Amino acid sequence: MQRQAPADRAVDLATVTVSGDREEPMDTRADVGLIGLAVMGQNLVLNLADHGYSVAVYNRTTSTTTDFVARTAPDQDVRGTETLEALVGMLSLPRKIILLVKAGPVVDAVIDELVPLLDDGDILIDGGNSLHTDTTRRLERLEARGVRYVGSGVSGGEEGARHGPSIMPGGSADAWPHLREMLQAISAKAGSRVDEPCCDWIGPGGSGHYVKMIHNGIEYGDMQVLAEAYVTMRAMGMAPAEMTEVFTRWNEGRLRSYLVEITAAILAATDNDGTPMIDVILDAAGQKGTGKWTVISAMELGQPMMLVAEAVGARMVSSFVDTRARAEGLLSGSTARLNPDLTADDLADAVYAAKMISYAQGFMVLADASKTHGWDLDLASIARMWRAGCIIRAAFLDDIAQAYTRDNTLENLMFDEFFVEAINGAIGGLRRTVVAAAAAGLPIPACASALAFYDGFRTARGSASLIQAQRDYFGAHTYERVDAPRGEWFHTDWAGTGGAATSGSYSA
Repeated sequence: MQRQAPADRAVDLATVTVSGDREEPMDTRADVGLIGLAVMGQNLVLNLADHGYSVAVYNRTTSTTTDFVARTAPDQDVRGTETLEALVGMLSLPRKIILLVKAGPVVDAVIDELVPLLDDGDILIDGGNSLHTDTTRRLERLEARGVRYVGSGVSGGEEGARHGPSIMPGGSADAWPHLREMLQAISAKAGSRVDEPCCDWIGPGGSGHYVKMIHNGIEYGDMQVLAEAYVTMRAMGMAPAEMTEVFTRWNEGRLRSYLVEITAAILAATDNDGTPMIDVILDAAGQKGTGKWTVISAMELGQPMMLVAEAVGARMVSSFVDTRARAEGLLSGSTARLNPDLTADDLADAVYAAKMISYAQGFMVLADASKTHGWDLDLASIARMWRAGCIIRAAFLDDIAQAYTRDNTLENLMFDEFFVEAINGAIGGLRRTVVAAAAAGLPIPACASALAFYDGFRTARGSASLIQAQRDYFGAHTYERVDAPRGEWFHTDWAGTGGAATSGSYSA
């Protein structure tokens, strides 16, 4: 049912108001609206226009809208508006509006302004990095109002938005038929014929933003592992120019990826005076929170996304620039030099093995979240969506997609026949790299974490029996026995002074 327009925004059925001062015939209404003309918004508008879509745009700062529209090519159908009312009135039905504004309260504020202007069946698409629980909350609210809501991950940065990002939409399923053609047209393409869209429907609720969150978490891990390879090369005595050659060679083989490619380019760049750019950039990394969200979600699910946790922690440690400088003069480290027998091939194996372990952890989280939330995620499809356009795009993702295509119930990525062979072949390089770095006092926490997870994961009997005995000793938390069925719990009166009461065993 269409809602009655408020008196102050009533429109003639044959015309719509544009920018508050002229009217446009209904048959020339824009295909889609976009709110938020920062870098991602502007480039996505141009991408849409390139593919033949007419786009109405709005930005809170009107001058930004005016300047942007003035700069667009004359053959591109991009229409500026000064008010949300004008934007809504300019759109064909059902209205499709993309939000590219700062995640958090700003999204809610824009939605609050838009909802009274919309009709049943209209579609709002949040293309920012919203927390998936916020998306679920907004979805429930808007569907109750008759508005279809889509939380869509969009990855690829400025270049991806302009020429084809990876797009991960989820939410109101009946919105997808209205969006599919458009979103798949503007997305990146991959596959043997480079014609497979890196965009498909993810699932219900906040699943689209959840998958984007995990993508970003894996991105944190990939970046940290490459940074650790860089710092290890530096300890090996390599100059940036030599490192460039190594990363360029890596990008021609199994490690081919966007991040390896840009790392080679970064290490080749020089400042105005010829100094390598990498040497003039402050050693302090920023973050916007999606890595932290990933780790928190993994912990809530009871999943060990340990490598990403270390990557987030490493960025936090890096922020203590002055403190680290003081600590360097106070705290002793290793006097040993990096093992001279360590090779660039060892580092390549270390990076490859760490990536396999990190992605295995990430897909463990996706599988558990899918089951927990009832999303029915297609893991092979997700891997295919990440093959192009996004920041973690890599040849490696074809192998992951094929693994889940072979077995969509695969318990763990490292159990796939391809990955069993691959990780068995590369783990020696990771082990040699971690040992050499530890002996030399070189911090490579993500690689060390990957190795610790790998060894813990492949060890049938580890150290947790002692931890459980300790928990039972001080808190009567009980334990399971190796000679009894799983789920049967026991308690020992260790000190001989306790009673029969137990607090039970729990994992919270």
